[in-house]
Amino acid sequence: MQRIKSLPDYLLERYKSWKETTFPDSQEWFKKLADEGQSPRAMVIACCDSRVAINSVFGQRTGELFVHRNIANLVPPYTPDGNHHGTGAAIEFAVNHLKVKHILVMGHSNCGGVAGCIAMCEGKSEEFDAHESLIGRWLDVLRPGYATVSGIDDDQTRQTALEKEGVHVSLANLLSYPFVKSAVDGGRLSLHGLWTDISDMELHLFDGKIEEFIRA
Repeated sequence: MQRIKSLPDYLLERYKSWKETTFPDSQEWFKKLADEGQSPRAMVIACCDSRVAINSVFGQRTGELFVHRNIANLVPPYTPDGNHHGTGAAIEFAVNHLKVKHILVMGHSNCGGVAGCIAMCEGKSEEFDAHESLIGRWLDVLRPGYATVSGIDDDQTRQTALEKEGVHVSLANLLSYPFVKSAVDGGRLSLHGLWTDISDMELHLFDGKIEEFIRA
């Protein structure tokens, strides 16, 4: 394992600083989590993008949100084919084992994954079109959403529209999971769509009654 390197110095220094200055005030809380396990009330499906500050936005303590991140915060359709499905497995664990009450799908502005999907759908990305591209095949989940925004001429407006449409696609795909639909129909689970502008952290909430995003 000679290719595995030591932790970068700056991360190690930040850990030591956190352990010495911040952790002592929360030590009992961490011990409680270790002894009693986790019982988050909500799951958040968000983008891998490092700029999306989930816990900061919701002011949550460690252990209060079950967070799953992937490129462009996508939920693929339910596909019980025996293959590896990280997002589906996380959803199954959250709903069937943690019994979360809410699932939040959170999109964001300037999403690189969404930009990649647009480029791919417009024939401008040979890299993602390649069969072996893991990114491209993942972004195929968002392809159906592109048809709803393809007629928008302005690049930024089209990008934002697809970011929000991606949230809508993921919410629809969530209901293809039998255990999610059963929990929703039984009133044990609610689904929520969100989009945030990372420049000012303005939060927009998807209103299912009017099929639009409105400011929080």
